[in-house]
Amino acid sequence: MSAAEEILDVVDEHDRVVGRAPRGEVYARGLIHRCVFVRVRDASGRVFVHRRTPTKLVFPGLYDMFVGGVVGAGESYDEAALREAEEELGVSGLPRPEPVLRFLYDSEGVAGKWWSAVYEVRCDLPVHPQVEEVAWHSFLTEEELDRRLDDWEWVPDGLAAHERLRTRW
Repeated sequence: MSAAEEILDVVDEHDRVVGRAPRGEVYARGLIHRCVFVRVRDASGRVFVHRRTPTKLVFPGLYDMFVGGVVGAGESYDEAALREAEEELGVSGLPRPEPVLRFLYDSEGVAGKWWSAVYEVRCDLPVHPQVEEVAWHSFLTEEELDRRLDDWEWVPDGLAAHERLRTRW
């Protein structure tokens, strides 16, 4: 099954399930759906940063400071956070990501709106990122990440999540 054929829950402005549709249709019609963002830190506290592959359906080739993706139909945010983190990092046995915040993101015509559940997890395992998802990766300190915010082209939803995390502390 292609990514566009994956079935997603369609939700309303209050994050209540109102139907199901293939991802391609959800994006094309701008329907509200669910996504997870997982900030991954290594044992030194550095943040996993990567560049998305050019074949991604949304925001191809841009940098991201989260791993994650869409929540499948019938899947919980918590299940999706662990699944997406392990898939993208190429690991198994990751601790369960901890939920931090949730917000409704508007992509302004790119692919609709999505409820964005933000998580954090520590990964002490060697990572082997999924080649279909990750073109480049590194663990960066907060200072290194901050220096690159204006220099690299970042996924806008990840930037929105990053800003919300910064204002929490």
